[in-house]
Amino acid sequence: MTDSVTDTVTDPASAPAASELLRPHAEQLFADELTALAAADDRPRPPSWLLSPQAVVTYLLGGELADGTVITPKYVGPRRLVEVAVATLATDRALLLLGLPGTAKTWVSEHLAAAISGTSTLLVQGTSGTAEESIRYGWNYARLLAEGPSPAALVPSPVLTAMREGKIARIEELTRIPSDVQDALITILSEKTLPVPELGTEVQAAKGFSVIATANDRDRGVNDLSSALRRRFNTVVLPLPATEDEEVQIVARRVADLGRALELPEVPAAADEIRRVVRVFRELRSGVTEDGRTKLKSPSATLSTAEAISVVTNGLALAGHFGDGVLASSDVAAGILGAVVKDPVADSVVWTEYLEAVVRERPDWSDFYRACREVSG
Repeated sequence: MTDSVTDTVTDPASAPAASELLRPHAEQLFADELTALAAADDRPRPPSWLLSPQAVVTYLLGGELADGTVITPKYVGPRRLVEVAVATLATDRALLLLGLPGTAKTWVSEHLAAAISGTSTLLVQGTSGTAEESIRYGWNYARLLAEGPSPAALVPSPVLTAMREGKIARIEELTRIPSDVQDALITILSEKTLPVPELGTEVQAAKGFSVIATANDRDRGVNDLSSALRRRFNTVVLPLPATEDEEVQIVARRVADLGRALELPEVPAAADEIRRVVRVFRELRSGVTEDGRTKLKSPSATLSTAEAISVVTNGLALAGHFGDGVLASSDVAAGILGAVVKDPVADSVVWTEYLEAVVRERPDWSDFYRACREVSG
């Protein structure tokens, strides 16, 4: 065990470039944009922030700087929600991003931390097995046995490191963490201090410290937040994309980014197939067809935007490696079936009814209908 969560096994000088990484962190992937924003940013910055609140919003939503530098949008959604989230982090309140799966909670959390603190890696991944040490601190037991409790034997959590350095700590899936472990955050968020009774001392948070937590609407009732902890957060609910066009735009952009990062074979963008996947997901998700004429049963699956991105990306891999290089219905049909049918009994009925009542009746969807029937068996 290392003495610091920020220690790395590999010498940073020999670490691979961002272009060689499978999934670079936001601060690596968009380093040029962050540098350009910092250079052009002449507005007041909160203590320890690398950018002003206005520049952070520009980084998230996109824009063009005075020197012509284009800042690509990282999030497509209501501007006011992003402004509220950024304003919260400029106060002494922590931020809770709440929403259904696939509403970009983790994505927004990562980019906020990267823009404000320059690092998105001070991360606690919430699970049912997350221990209190993940939020407070642990011990290097070899040194603890040899020396007794000492600062050198203490292993700080990402939250403790963020407190010391005045940075943003991220906690993913907060409601999956056991309730007694969640409550370890109460003193940290209210008093901005973390007692270390074994050493007879405490760690006080430096200016700039805050916490961004994410929670899934579907997980309500798993480990609900106590009222005491909930009061320590300002909650921002991230909605699903409001319109089909907006969701198509998100899926197309993320698929293009993933295709480049994964170095998939070049496949021409298939706007029609992307729109079809998005429409299927939106109709089944809402329980009504796009024209509002036919009510539908909804499957147990979430059918989020993130899943639509996965279906299309997998289709591009199939078309590029095993097809003719053109994204076709047959390339996305199996992915859609896997996304929709999570319960083999109930969801299969929902999917079959949708195919026969909706897809079959659309003349320009005949190829999609045949492909889906083929993979459905």
